[in-house]
Amino acid sequence: MNDRAGHRRARRLAIGTAVVVALAGMNGPWLYRFGTEKYHQYQINRPEYKAENGHWKIVEFPEEYRQNTIHAALLRTGKVLLVAGSGNNQDNFDEKKFDTRIWDPVKNTIKKVPTPSDLFCTGHTQLADGNLLIAGGTKRYEKLKGDVTKAGGLMIVHNENPDKPITLPAGTEFTGKENGRTFVSKDPVLVPRAKKVFDKETGRFLRNDPGLGRIYVEAEKSGAKYETGTQDNYRVQGLTGVDARNTYGIAQKLALDKKDFQGIRDAYEFDVVAEKYIKVDPMKEARWYPTLTTLSDGKILSVSGLDDIGQLVPGKNEVYDPKTKKWTYTEKVRQFPTYPALFLMQNGKVFYSGSNAGYGPDDVGREPGVWDVDSNKFTKIPGLSHADRMETSGTVLLPPAQDEKYMVIGGGGVGESKLSSEKTRIVDLKADQPRFVDGPSMDKGTRYPQASVLPDDSVLVSGGSEDYRGRGDSNILEARLYRPESNTFDRVADPLVGRNYHSGSILLPDGSVMFFGSDSLFADKANSKPGEFEQRIEIYKPPYLFRGSRPSLSGGPRTIERGESGTFTSQHASSIKKVRLIRPSASTHVTDVDQRSIALDFETSGNKVTVTVPENRNLVQAGWYMLFVDDDQGTPSEAQWVRVP
Repeated sequence: MNDRAGHRRARRLAIGTAVVVALAGMNGPWLYRFGTEKYHQYQINRPEYKAENGHWKIVEFPEEYRQNTIHAALLRTGKVLLVAGSGNNQDNFDEKKFDTRIWDPVKNTIKKVPTPSDLFCTGHTQLADGNLLIAGGTKRYEKLKGDVTKAGGLMIVHNENPDKPITLPAGTEFTGKENGRTFVSKDPVLVPRAKKVFDKETGRFLRNDPGLGRIYVEAEKSGAKYETGTQDNYRVQGLTGVDARNTYGIAQKLALDKKDFQGIRDAYEFDVVAEKYIKVDPMKEARWYPTLTTLSDGKILSVSGLDDIGQLVPGKNEVYDPKTKKWTYTEKVRQFPTYPALFLMQNGKVFYSGSNAGYGPDDVGREPGVWDVDSNKFTKIPGLSHADRMETSGTVLLPPAQDEKYMVIGGGGVGESKLSSEKTRIVDLKADQPRFVDGPSMDKGTRYPQASVLPDDSVLVSGGSEDYRGRGDSNILEARLYRPESNTFDRVADPLVGRNYHSGSILLPDGSVMFFGSDSLFADKANSKPGEFEQRIEIYKPPYLFRGSRPSLSGGPRTIERGESGTFTSQHASSIKKVRLIRPSASTHVTDVDQRSIALDFETSGNKVTVTVPENRNLVQAGWYMLFVDDDQGTPSEAQWVRVP
């Protein structure tokens, strides 16, 4: 924390302590508590305090409109899409109660939107036309080891027939040749035909490589006696002739172990004008906890996730073409843990910060680096401190985006580890040999930190918890503004609501920041009471919104091509010092790879401001942006929406 912030904090503490001590001496414990809270409210609502520290306010929807918000995205209409799906609630899932809301922060209205699938733990990203691509979600909730009553697991179905594929329906029975136990499939599976393999030099036929299909199976009956301990071959019941000879299953241990969540292939575009989901072709792979990232050609890369049998997708990545609405596999395989933080770089490659939000081996795909998706070459970046605590860390592209500097914030150990990191790490990807260096530290180890880029080039870092999902009453009610130009944190007003797992933040067009969600595992320090999902929305207004009048901005074109200019009107044009083009957020699980703040060159004349959009399509991806102008006090205008085709 820098000296300015430290002195300010000390001054507030000294004044508050004096008042509290006096109250305690005169009136005893009750008045002490009452007086402390009353004085605190007086302090945080003083204009001078707000101008230095900003201000938080809770927004509570009417009860019938509240939901367990897991995902949120700012739409080009200025409204916010709030997606819960089943909201991490097994009862909702079983009853097919899937929720979506649209909130208008200006009118403070909210409405329900029919939700076609369980879009809980889906992936999403902004599209060039302003719609939102949403892909993946939940097919089955996890079952902890003690809750699993039927032995089950993965069955690999082999088809050795090179002449035709075979489809096995749900309910197909597999009987072990050695163990004699029978297991039943939960879903249909298409097993491709076998591939004939020939000698490259002689052309002589060598063998058939069987086609493979993966399916989840479980025992017919409950109980430990139906578990298997080793690999076995399984005969497929009901097949005859050629199919019976060529088709069989192989499974490793089928047991009463914990069963992970399972993903779905469903994909939708959310139409921001009609305010409804439009179904598009499903993904090739089912995915739960995937990341969607826009590539240089405007197609969308879908990476990682748990598949339809609850296993990490084995590096089979795919891309969505918004023109054809179709998915195709990438040529090469690369595996990442779930919700990996992947950002398009100015050279068209993809930066992986190492941040992720959950599932996957602790020794596969966790090192940060630069990924060339076409060639599959991956160049590791050294220097990352607390490299074993990158799960549930946040990553943000620091403003302005042209500098190509990223900050990785906090994080924790893999899984339910108690380890957490107080560090920030910064990497300059424009350096000859990029390397992480430590930035300013936070007071506490922080999982699930939220980070939002602001139009004055600061970054709001808030919330999180010291332990996994807020265990031990470990939510962190602190907020800071990171200043890239000085590489320092300023402590600002404390949030009113704790935020950990399943929370996020979104910059709004008026320059304030919306916070949503939080899913504490327990509700008390002793970890004896189950937690409740935090349904309240909280708005943070940064200090720049309490400095008096804001620069105006109006008129101007709705569309500006790359390399072209557009002229807007401002009564404060002579005081404008910077112009920023900010891509709207799509946030979930500490992952928001959309947000970026791009510096625009500009000229002023009279009451006119002419701005120019950079030419690099990887820097300025096609889509809708918020255009802000900042005056000489660092105060931004309200945003104008601009489309870059």
